[in-house]
Amino acid sequence: MWRLASLFASVGKPHEPNAIIVVSGLPRSGTSMMMKMLAAAPIDVFTDNLRVADEDNPDGYFESERVKNLKHGDFEWLPQAKGKAVKVISALLEFLPTQFNYQVIFMQRKMSEILASQRRMLAHRGTAEGSVDDKTMAEVYEKHLDTVRRWLSRQPNFRVLEVDYNRLLADPTKDLGRLSQFLRRRVDVEKMHAVIDTNLYRQRL
Repeated sequence: MWRLASLFASVGKPHEPNAIIVVSGLPRSGTSMMMKMLAAAPIDVFTDNLRVADEDNPDGYFESERVKNLKHGDFEWLPQAKGKAVKVISALLEFLPTQFNYQVIFMQRKMSEILASQRRMLAHRGTAEGSVDDKTMAEVYEKHLDTVRRWLSRQPNFRVLEVDYNRLLADPTKDLGRLSQFLRRRVDVEKMHAVIDTNLYRQRL
């Protein structure tokens, strides 16, 4: 059983109370699950609850609609997100303004599972999948991820931790410790562990 009830992240390293915790990655890469884990930590999450839970995300999406307007210069909400966790898909990271500090938890997942999960979501919505085949879509996504990683590595106000969704579900112990150290704050890893629901891991490829 997981025994590390509460870890104090990175002994000797200061807590960053004004840093914005950003959960990012491709759509369907496990970002909602990570937001749920952070909420259980407990860490305040920045969400408007407008996008409600459904069959694709029974526990909710933990999103804020204003995040989608980053590319249009809507930054007024960001001071309210200091010290909180907010979900920002990878395509929008470059629009985050430089006057804030960010701790980015970047979710990774097997590409075949991401594509399968996206197809399932489109089917539930009655939306056509389009004409792009999985091989082409995977290449587009991989190129995008490489561009995003390179961009993140050049940003002095971003700290990044990559978390593998598949490994996190299979054996969360190591990644929970890494998360605690990365966040540099007291978190309850037992509660974080408890909300990992493997029953929601439905696109196993």
